[in-house]
Amino acid sequence: MSALGIAAFVAMLLLAYLVGSIPFGLVVGKVFYHVDVREHGSGNVGTTNVVRVLGKKAGVAVLVGDMLKGVVPAVIAAHFFNPWLAIFIAGAPVVGHMYSVFLKGSGGKGVATGAGVVLALVPLAFVILIAVWVLFILITRYVSLASLVAAFLVPVLVFAFGNPLPYEIAAVLITVVIFWAHRGNIRRLIAGSENRVKLPWSRDNSALVGGGGS
Repeated sequence: MSALGIAAFVAMLLLAYLVGSIPFGLVVGKVFYHVDVREHGSGNVGTTNVVRVLGKKAGVAVLVGDMLKGVVPAVIAAHFFNPWLAIFIAGAPVVGHMYSVFLKGSGGKGVATGAGVVLALVPLAFVILIAVWVLFILITRYVSLASLVAAFLVPVLVFAFGNPLPYEIAAVLITVVIFWAHRGNIRRLIAGSENRVKLPWSRDNSALVGGGGS
């Protein structure tokens, strides 16, 4: 690899991390609602807490922003770099989202940004994962459980579709990272204390406190 190629890779890697570090939940809350979502609900800057604190419109805006953080770098990486280098660039926004330089190392749980990476690199898997995620929310009303099941299926589908070895390795690593980020949710699920999301037709008016975030 030439010196120019190495420089381009390093620059793209850093840029992907910085893009992933943009806390859209915080930005949307402060700019449009004058609210710091970190001071409300679960304190997470992900979509689930934004919906809880600011409503569905704000949540959709944050979800789209967080997903694009994964989609754009992954598309560029897949187009300009070989798969072994592309997976590092594609994974950088997920790391940035979870450990944002703009939030002094804190952040979301990587689900939405990771989903954006899957959409960019393995779109058929993304469609299946979204269907499974929605189905589990409808059945259980646990956002965290739906996110964990979807994360578990990422490497399964990537392997099943015969993707390049670097993609398979990256899929496993992203799943491990997302499970680690949800360790608190896993403990609450096991203990039976994880709160459920309120569906539009549900009569359950309890607040969602321990959601999966993004």
